[in-house]
Amino acid sequence: MVVLFQVDHAAHAQEPRPLFVEGYTGKVSYVPGETLNLHVSTSASVFTMEIFRLGGEDKKVWAQEGIQGQSCTVPENASSHGCDWPVALEMPIPSDMQSGYYEVRLRVSDRGGKYVQRNQRHAEGTCFFIVRSAHPGKDTSILLQLSTNTYNAYNNWGGYSLYAFHGAGGNQGHRVSFDRPPGSLYNNWERPFVQWAETNGYVLDFAANNDLEFHPELLSSYKLVLSIGHDEYWSAPMRDHLESFITEGGNVAFFSGNTCCWQIRNEEKGRASTCWKQNFHSDPVYQAREGHALLSSLWSHYLVDRPENALTGVGFLWGGYHRSHGQYMDGSGAYTVHRPEHWVFAGTSLKRDDEFGGKDSIVGYECDGCEITWKDGLPFPTFNDGTPPSFQVLGTAPARWHPDDCQWYDQWENGREGNAVMGFYARGGTVFTCGSTDWSHGLRGKDPIVEQITRNVLNHLSE
Repeated sequence: MVVLFQVDHAAHAQEPRPLFVEGYTGKVSYVPGETLNLHVSTSASVFTMEIFRLGGEDKKVWAQEGIQGQSCTVPENASSHGCDWPVALEMPIPSDMQSGYYEVRLRVSDRGGKYVQRNQRHAEGTCFFIVRSAHPGKDTSILLQLSTNTYNAYNNWGGYSLYAFHGAGGNQGHRVSFDRPPGSLYNNWERPFVQWAETNGYVLDFAANNDLEFHPELLSSYKLVLSIGHDEYWSAPMRDHLESFITEGGNVAFFSGNTCCWQIRNEEKGRASTCWKQNFHSDPVYQAREGHALLSSLWSHYLVDRPENALTGVGFLWGGYHRSHGQYMDGSGAYTVHRPEHWVFAGTSLKRDDEFGGKDSIVGYECDGCEITWKDGLPFPTFNDGTPPSFQVLGTAPARWHPDDCQWYDQWENGREGNAVMGFYARGGTVFTCGSTDWSHGLRGKDPIVEQITRNVLNHLSE
């Protein structure tokens, strides 16, 4: 017996299209009283939005359902010049909204197809924004500037980022826009620090990287500015303003690594940035040959001649990787202590040549160092690399670059071995650096020595 099945093309035409929702905010950071503009594209007719502050605890501060949705086109140059989607929602930021990092959670659902694939389907998307304090310095003397330029540099939404390894066709972009669904690295580095700090009674005000460029008046309201995790991309005005802050007596703590490695140039009032990196010869600044101070390549590049060491005390050219990129994969992930009598180590009972932090690999991923020489078993800066003359080395761990990352630079010394260097210097104000991206992982792991050192730095520099 032969059974014939009828093919109903009308039913197949009703199969559901993919369900999605994604969006971005009109600014990276806001102050209370401003209006948040949310740009959303979705295949659903309506979507739901929730906003959470991610601090010592996750706190829901806003929710709205039934927001009208629409599907928007994606321009070919979305990565570099943004999406230009219309505003889907305007939300006044309350006058009492706490400074912090806020995650926007977008949700949609449907019942699948009309005749087939009739399932309960759900899709989610996220974006973020930062709220600065309505009254800078009123509730705290500590400002945390988040590494939002690094978030954007690694974001390959639309096809391209400032990296080739995950770019469409293996291509690297040289311009990235904030006007597209964002990436975020907050959860990996800054969030563990914020969770530890706020649960231990520290109050923090928040800002974005580019607020140092476009709102430098913020700095005078604080005694201590923090950089946490992977703070890799800095513009010249950002750096100028923070260095002036230090000269005038302000303090900075870099619980970060690979810090201020690449110079960017902000465009469109900070909604996009340019960095040609290894391809500096294609940068119009290079081609103009009228001075290379703003060349968008390494801050330590000899044409720029402004090594990040002069700001942070250390730099990536004298650091590298530890337990990452195939370098020192069997490393301890710990610092060796060299000057335990320093106030940074107060209350830790550490002795010279002790190690700490290995349980949580606080020396990991990307590390900054300085050129050092050894005398009687102790490290001293040579000061040949821009490191300030008052810099003291408190701890070290071995690190080195991967050949693929360094050999493009024509002044690279083949075979160079580097170090992650923890230390400090004074120049008007005091600057502490940990020399590693992964310090906050020790706070997440509740390492008592990492906690005590962090407490010492925050207390000493914020008073």
